[in-house]
Order: sequence, then structure tokens, then C-alpha cells
Amino acid sequence: MTNVEYGLDTFGGVTQDATGTPKTHAEVIRDIVDEAVLADQVGLDFFGVGEHHRRDFAVSSPEMVLAAIASRTESIRLGSAVTVLSSDDPVRVFERFSTLDAVSHGRAEIVAGRGSFTESFSLFGFDLSQYEVLFEERLELLAALLKEQPVTWQGSTRAALTDQEVFPKTAAGIRAWVGVGGSPESVVRTARHGFGLFLAIIGGPSDRFATYVDLFERAQDQFGTGPAPVAVHSPGLVADTDEEARALVYDGWLAMRTKLGAERGWPAPRPGDFEREVEDGALYVGSPETVARKVAATVGALGLDRFDLKYDQGRVQHGDLTRSIELYGTKVVPLVKDMLA
Repeated sequence: MTNVEYGLDTFGGVTQDATGTPKTHAEVIRDIVDEAVLADQVGLDFFGVGEHHRRDFAVSSPEMVLAAIASRTESIRLGSAVTVLSSDDPVRVFERFSTLDAVSHGRAEIVAGRGSFTESFSLFGFDLSQYEVLFEERLELLAALLKEQPVTWQGSTRAALTDQEVFPKTAAGIRAWVGVGGSPESVVRTARHGFGLFLAIIGGPSDRFATYVDLFERAQDQFGTGPAPVAVHSPGLVADTDEEARALVYDGWLAMRTKLGAERGWPAPRPGDFEREVEDGALYVGSPETVARKVAATVGALGLDRFDLKYDQGRVQHGDLTRSIELYGTKVVPLVKDMLA
């Protein structure tokens, strides 16, 4: 527990200015760079940037944003949250992140996944009917490329490779994870290919994922691929008081939950849903003491190597996000370390 890492993730959701007007995508991206610089200054271990291809998110090219962050930071590790591997090319993914690794002096990480949305499939000309095979083949190829040896590979969704080397090479390799939402099959596949397991826990109590951590460890033993690290990504916001944090998050949470529910056929939010998620579920919202107790409980219950707070919340302004980052780094993380010690 003394070696646990603590990080932040952002999806680059479009925020509002003081008048309630949505910021431009360019303004949001510049804000993210400033937020990452602050995360580095307060001693956090990791900063992850998501990939989306829709109006309500600003970042479609995480590596470009991460490269800008690398130029202004010293020690924080930098990665995606997540790279939508199904609609990307593993060779290009490796090339972009090995380049990021060079400019950041070895701080690059890849978190590969399927993504939260499907817009990238039609945008880049992929068929959703190949959803499973696209991810399986691309993950297999990425795993081979990460060994940084000549690769011979053949599949059905891209051109074959024969004794192919890919450049630039890295100095010490790239740490790579797979973002998993809770499918046992995904956990086993992650173990089979030797990736770290990054659990996206966005609803309900975190301890229900203990069976997935156990499955991951048993699968690694069977495949002989371990030990690989385990991380959790969950949404939240830190403010000076519980009341302030809840007030800042609620309206944006309700709007996003209602919008996604309409898109995906979920039931409408019910009275008390927000409070239940804050108190017993996957929303880490509150004062530093409140959030620290909840993070410590999650890290302890699951035996984590990293905990990432997905800190950007709908309608929360940049100034409140920077205050949250400051409190997370200077108050929450030290409290969690004390609790676990």
C-alpha cells in the first residue's frame, strides 16, 4: 500500500465560463494543459486524457495534448484514458506513444480500450458488426509491438506484417493497460496479453469488483503473464466542504446522466440516485477528508496499484477544477497514505 500511485483523468468535457456560456474546444484544451501542469506541481503520479469524437468533448487526439503537457511538466506520467483501439491502427498508436515517450523522457503510458461511444467507427470507416474482432486483433498486435522486436502478424482487419520493425524505439518500454468496464471476458483477455488492468468503476460500490481482481490474478497465473498492475478510474470532485462539492457536481451529473440515458436506453435518474452514488457508490465527491476515506477504502478493498480520479465534471468551471486538483494532491493523497499506512 505504500507504493500506490494516485492520478487524474479527464475526458475533456466542454466546460462553461462564469456566465454559463460553453467554452470553445480550443479553450478547454488549453485549460487541460494548465490543469496537468498543476497536477505535476502538487506531486500527483499520472495524468490521463480521453479520446472522443463528438461535440461535447474537446479532445480527439490525446497524444497531441499530452505532448504539450510533457513540454511543461517534469515528473508526472502521461497517458490516454482511453485510446479507442478498435478504430485505430496499433502501429500508429505505438508510433505516437513512443514519440510521446521520447519528448517526455520516458513518461508515456497507453491505456487502450473500446471507448465510451461509437462515433469513431463510422468516422474512420469501421463496421460495428466487427466490434469484437477489431478490438481482439488490434490488442493482440499492440501487445506484440510493445515488445519492440520485429513483428510477424496476420489478422482479418488490417494488412499483415512480416518481420516488421516499428520506430521510434523507446529507452525502457511503455507501460500499457487495458481499460475494462466489468466484463469477465475482458479481464481474462487483458491478462492473456500481459497488460495492466484499468477498471472503470462509474457506478455502484467498488468492492463488487474484487472478483474481477481475483479473476485477473488467477488468469495471469494460468497464462504465465503476470504480475501486472491493477488500477481504478472513478469520477469525482474535491471541494473545501461536502456541501460545496455536491452543489458543484449535481447539475452537471444530472444533465449528463439524463442525456446518456436517452441515447442508450437507460432509465431516467431517480430521486436519491446522486446521493446514493456519493455515499455508497462510485462518485468520489466531497471534502478532502470525505474523499480520502472513500479512496482509501477502495484501494484497500481491491489491493490497487493506482487510483485515478476522473476530475472533470459537467458544468464545473475551470477554477473549481483547479481547486479540486490542488486539494486532491495536497490534502486527499496524503490523508489516504496515512490511512493505508
